[in-house]
Amino acid sequence: MSDEPQQPSGEHEPRGWAPRDPAAHGTAGAGAGASGGPGGKAGAGADGGPDAGPGGDPERPGQSKHTERPKQTKRTKRPKRTGWRRAVPTWRMVLGAVLAVAVLLIGGFIAGYELVDIPAANTSATAQSNVYLYKDGSVIARSGEVNRENVKLAQVPLTVQRAVLAAEDRDFYSERAVDLKAMARAAFNTLTGKGKQGGSTITQQYVKNYYLGQEQTIVRKAKEFFIAVKLNREQSKDQIFEGYLNTSYFGRNAYGIQAAAQAYYSKDIGEITTAEGAYLASLLNAPSAYDIVVHPQNKAAALGRWNYVLDGMVKEKWLGAAERAAMKFPVPGKVKPSTGLSGQRGYIVQAVEDYLTGNDVIDEDTLATGGYRITTTLEKKKQDALVKAVDDNVMSHTSPDREADRNVRVGGASIDPGNGRVVAMYGGVDYTKQYVNNATRRDYQVGSTFKPFVFTSAVANRSTTQDGRRITPNTIYDGTNKRMVQGPDGPTGYAPANEDDISYGPITVSTATDKSVNAVYAQMAEDVGPGKVKQTAIDLGLPKNTPDLTAYPSNALGVATASVLDMTEAYATLANHGRHTAYVLVDRITKGGEDLELPDGGHTGQAVGREAADTTTSILQSVVESGTGTAAQAAGRPAAGKTGTAEEDKAAWFAGYTPDLTTVIAVMGQDPKTGVQKPLYGALGLARINGGGVPAQAWAQYTEAALRSTTATDFDLELENGAEEPAPPTGEETRPQDTGTPSENTSSTPPSTPGSTPPSSPTTPGSSEPGTGGTDTGSPSDGTTANGGAQNGGGDNGGGDNGGPRGGENGGGEGAGGGGGDNGGREGSAFLPGTQGTPAPRQ
Repeated sequence: MSDEPQQPSGEHEPRGWAPRDPAAHGTAGAGAGASGGPGGKAGAGADGGPDAGPGGDPERPGQSKHTERPKQTKRTKRPKRTGWRRAVPTWRMVLGAVLAVAVLLIGGFIAGYELVDIPAANTSATAQSNVYLYKDGSVIARSGEVNRENVKLAQVPLTVQRAVLAAEDRDFYSERAVDLKAMARAAFNTLTGKGKQGGSTITQQYVKNYYLGQEQTIVRKAKEFFIAVKLNREQSKDQIFEGYLNTSYFGRNAYGIQAAAQAYYSKDIGEITTAEGAYLASLLNAPSAYDIVVHPQNKAAALGRWNYVLDGMVKEKWLGAAERAAMKFPVPGKVKPSTGLSGQRGYIVQAVEDYLTGNDVIDEDTLATGGYRITTTLEKKKQDALVKAVDDNVMSHTSPDREADRNVRVGGASIDPGNGRVVAMYGGVDYTKQYVNNATRRDYQVGSTFKPFVFTSAVANRSTTQDGRRITPNTIYDGTNKRMVQGPDGPTGYAPANEDDISYGPITVSTATDKSVNAVYAQMAEDVGPGKVKQTAIDLGLPKNTPDLTAYPSNALGVATASVLDMTEAYATLANHGRHTAYVLVDRITKGGEDLELPDGGHTGQAVGREAADTTTSILQSVVESGTGTAAQAAGRPAAGKTGTAEEDKAAWFAGYTPDLTTVIAVMGQDPKTGVQKPLYGALGLARINGGGVPAQAWAQYTEAALRSTTATDFDLELENGAEEPAPPTGEETRPQDTGTPSENTSSTPPSTPGSTPPSSPTTPGSSEPGTGGTDTGSPSDGTTANGGAQNGGGDNGGGDNGGPRGGENGGGEGAGGGGGDNGGREGSAFLPGTQGTPAPRQ
């Protein structure tokens, strides 16, 4: 019997080791022995040791020999899944799937983020139109197909910015680049038939507008996602919001909020109110549908969206409730037709672009990129008045039944002489029908509108006739038709004809200007010096490269082909007392809120002395009062002007001015198919068109309308010595002392600069066509005894180089060709050799 204490059950207490599985014992008896009885011995273990008895376990320290290990329970197998349970994934399967998806998503995001770069902006997103404005800021035209004008975010009122945020993305400044919840909600609503929903943030919409496109594809959405994330890290929220406002479509062909402000309310965005801004923001949801002018039946929906935007602003505390309650729906303006290039718009755009590129403000390629806001000097009231005057006096008189009327073209320009600003311009009937700007083209002769430059040059250079008499308005010249121009060395070979071949005989410069006598001005140009005349014309404002502006006496009759705008600038110098200012057509040009530097438009220089300009004005006043320009009196103002008609009546001009406005109008003839210049005979139902007709009438109507609201003022003139003296008589009693009196400082010798003598068979300089200076194969010169001698050219007034041979009744000499008079005239036959001149430009 064991000496160790026994348990009540008769089993020994196991010590120091855990029982093994009963299945490990070798026999049933051993198992029984293990359960023990009185005096029983444990059987030997299967893996017995040296101390183990037969069938028993070895004894272990601290353990009774009679103690047996308890039985271990068998593991139960998991029952197989049957029935519907087989279709339900286990939690292990679910967890594995979730982990796999997570790995794929994370890997895909990393791969997408690395592979998708921010691309260059798409072409349509960056394309802008150039905007051309009147002086008052109203729109003249937009160039380009895309109606967009980018603005800085700071130019958009804060309330308008918040209206857009309230409409599209109220948490824009605090949220991430993408809103996964919104995207999921939008997808769910779309799938469940609640309509297509927008789940994009402003950042995503901007990416779509600026970098991608509008196509609805998975690839585009994926790109949009990754670009938005990257963009949000590289640009500020303000930069993204600014881009969004400039690229969004608002309807009415308006891209960007500035274009939208103009399209719906005819305002710049800076002038848009909170209520108007809320309506513009509403349009982003459905641009065309919410245009209540185009779709009045949708007003209820548009009003609901507008209220939604304003209520959202109140909710976000961006707008006071009281202010919100007082707001009324701002009905947008009517849909305006496209401000393309029809009518005068195209001509103005063309002239402005030429001005900017010609003055090196910007090059043509850069300007073509768009986005420039160009404020011109044109005044809408005056522009409209000029168009109406031309329509009323010229274009309304054309008829499709008259073939000559199809050739009619009109150009006009008007300048403020005090500052050189172009206030109105007429380029043609319609830019889409006649592409050439008649106000800026340089291919029509200016005719007799050039003559005032000759006289101005004479006064400015203190010129004298070749017999030493100072040239003033009262100086007498020989106005004989086809009279040979005399140079210091004798006949020049140039004998221009007067209009309608009229011979005037002795005539003052003032009267010769009134009647536009070619013979007088051709001789005067020779007396002054053709080179000096050319330089004076340039000083007054004609470009140096004006075609056919050469140093020959023929220039006096207007063979040069300056543009209407050129002539307006030159006449404005006369109106401004000889102070010249280059014409200004652009007042300001900006892009992205930044100004470009413009030419110094305020620079004024004294081109000719005030006496020279003012004395010219005095004789041009006489043209309007009693000469060929009397039609201009209808302006109802003190006016000065000159008529002009080009060779073969291919153009008719009137150039005139008041003390505060200078305007030139020209009617031109051109075949619309071939472009060949055509005479205006029969046009407008008139036998002829000359400068004193419809051009002067249109000038008068325009000037009266343009200055209607201003007070009429007289010219303030300072004249040269002798200009105010009464004109001497030109009858038989005329004596040498009765001619224009030379200044006391004037030398009696001829000018030191000799005249220019053309070739023996001259043609118009620089022209491929026969000009006014060419010779003719007609009858001998009319400067015979009857015309140039006894009756018209005799005596001191017509003698010498200024007229026909001295003698006869007025010359006091012997015989028709005799030399007589106090100034020592030459024999008549020495003055008039050669053939007669070709017909010259008239008036």
